[in-house]
Amino acid sequence: MQMQQSFERPQLPLFDAFLAGASSEPLVADGIAHSEDDQAFSELALRGAAGHCLHLLAPILRELSQNQDARWLTLVAPPASLTQAWLRDAGLNRERILLLQPRQGQSALQLAEEALKLGRSHTVISWLHPVERSTRQRLAQAAVSGGAQSLNISLG
Repeated sequence: MQMQQSFERPQLPLFDAFLAGASSEPLVADGIAHSEDDQAFSELALRGAAGHCLHLLAPILRELSQNQDARWLTLVAPPASLTQAWLRDAGLNRERILLLQPRQGQSALQLAEEALKLGRSHTVISWLHPVERSTRQRLAQAAVSGGAQSLNISLG
């Protein structure tokens, strides 16, 4: 079966359909209603050479570190390649960044949840892999509770 595209109507760019009208109803995909919790959690997956991934990640972290919000940008258990020297060379505002490592008997997930719930950070970035649905929900709920954003980054 072939489908013909009508050339009489212009095709909307990918995101214009979403931006055109903000509906008060939650978006539904695959029969799952999305709630406000979904807006508090985001994921970013970068694949390839470590140097290239860090190069792509730098402007995102730089922007978050220069956020006008007076709260911290918190990095929970970042990879070893995110050193103080790398943060400086990438142009991040290191005075607005908290680097947290889990203590003995504490997981990175638990630490990220705590940081989110406290509300002292505008964004808490974690490096959890893989992230199950229950983990996403936990981080989203903690973010909503603390008025923060949760971002999970998967490098590889």
